[in-house]
Amino acid sequence: MKIVYFTHSLASCWNHGNAHFLRGVLRELIALGHEVRVFEPEQAWSLQNLLADHGEAGLAAYRAAYPELSSHSVAPDTDAATLCDGADLVLVHEWNDPVLVAAVGRARRQGGTFTLLFHDTHHRAVSDPGAIATFDLSGYDGVLAFGETLAAVYRRWGWDGRVFVWHEAADIRLFHPPAEESAREGAVWIGNWGDGERTEELDTFLFTPVRAAGLSLDVYGVRYPEPALALLERHGIAYRGWLPNARAAGVFARHRVTMHVPRRFYVESLPGIPTIRVFEALACGIPLLSAPWSDCEGLFRPGTDFLFARDRAEMAAHLRAVANDADLRAALVRSGLETIRARHTCAHRAAELLAVAAALTGTPAAPSCLESAR
Repeated sequence: MKIVYFTHSLASCWNHGNAHFLRGVLRELIALGHEVRVFEPEQAWSLQNLLADHGEAGLAAYRAAYPELSSHSVAPDTDAATLCDGADLVLVHEWNDPVLVAAVGRARRQGGTFTLLFHDTHHRAVSDPGAIATFDLSGYDGVLAFGETLAAVYRRWGWDGRVFVWHEAADIRLFHPPAEESAREGAVWIGNWGDGERTEELDTFLFTPVRAAGLSLDVYGVRYPEPALALLERHGIAYRGWLPNARAAGVFARHRVTMHVPRRFYVESLPGIPTIRVFEALACGIPLLSAPWSDCEGLFRPGTDFLFARDRAEMAAHLRAVANDADLRAALVRSGLETIRARHTCAHRAAELLAVAAALTGTPAAPSCLESAR
């Protein structure tokens, strides 16, 4: 099968978390024997920010970890039908320009024989529905939504029977426990500051409890303004700057514990959708502690795969327990790995994507690598 994906950026993960998942899924599709072509816009803001901050060297980790992947930059006036020529399956990510989204849909309506899917991995359908309304999806065969609550929005918009839940997952070819354990110290949090929409949560579930537990904390991410950096300094937290996602597994391997602090909008309006860092951390075999969110889709086993904390005191208590109890750490690592490997790898998601395409075309899905290994 020839698969075409229109993304914001494949090469850059600078404030672009969907690149993590996309890289893993495309690698699995290639391993299954499919031909994959990726297109991204010229001057993509994520890539431009990465190059401005780190130059070409900022792409080295991605290139080393994913030698089989590549992408092509396209100008705004490039003919979409030409880019889709010969494709069997085309996916368009929601961070593309509405003009491109419409052009690909038009190519499908005007005789394109490919199956066309719109891939939504953001909260704008709830937080800014007008932005999604600017997309002409009339030529699309279906929608991939990265959580059930988001899929429900598309059903209300008339996509019932043609919207499919497609959660993110871990690329376990890259995210796995270290081959040899070495000394681990302190806590680590990998996350972007963004617009400060979770400042209170970060203080409650990260900065204050880590200090109360007497642990060191390393923070990685981008878009930290001066007030945020000053806050980290007051707490004695080491800010390490941008981390290429391809190197995150190595960072997890040096620490005893990590935390998940979801953005408030997801907790309140899109429950059941964790960040991809949850999948990646558990896949790396590091104990995970989380601020409250509703696992209403039953993705994990809270209390077994990771620990929830209801407030800063409980988070501090969890941090002390994980830091001092080797048996607790081992149990969390064992359970988290079990759940990821059983349900939440990019190989699972590649098989799910192929099943969606088969369902829309009415053709039987070929056995996946997971099925053939059983």
